[in-house]
Amino acid sequence: MLQNSSKFILQDLALNKRASFDYQILDAIEAGMVLTGGETKSAKLGQIHLNGSFVIPHGSALYLINCLIEPYQGQGVDKEAKTRSIKLLLKKKETDYLTSKIKAGGLTLIPLKVYNKRGLVKVEVALAKGKKLYDKRETIKKRDDLTRIRRGED
Repeated sequence: MLQNSSKFILQDLALNKRASFDYQILDAIEAGMVLTGGETKSAKLGQIHLNGSFVIPHGSALYLINCLIEPYQGQGVDKEAKTRSIKLLLKKKETDYLTSKIKAGGLTLIPLKVYNKRGLVKVEVALAKGKKLYDKRETIKKRDDLTRIRRGED
């Protein structure tokens, strides 16, 4: 998916489709990712998956856990998919803010999408609150109602 802006083009590489269904999104922040060369090439080809991934604080940094990056075909060393903790690049003030919100309780950090911005791989991280079962049912009902309206049914 390409989005045109006056200065640059954003290209979505991976989306966390379950995030908006399972969580109520409160605040979103853009972060850089510390990747190796092969991981960067693989991510830019869209071979990165966010299913079941989350962000945790460790020391003074935030880490993306359970993010699956497929091996780059040009590399002959590792042929297995990698799930490793990936350090996120944020300003200290942003890291402190997010860490304090997580430690206050009831909130979690989840990745929403990974995208290419000016040749760099970025991740959009959201502060979110888990939905209850009845909230999920309400989301399903609203989605079904919108679909029915688009089709012209009553």
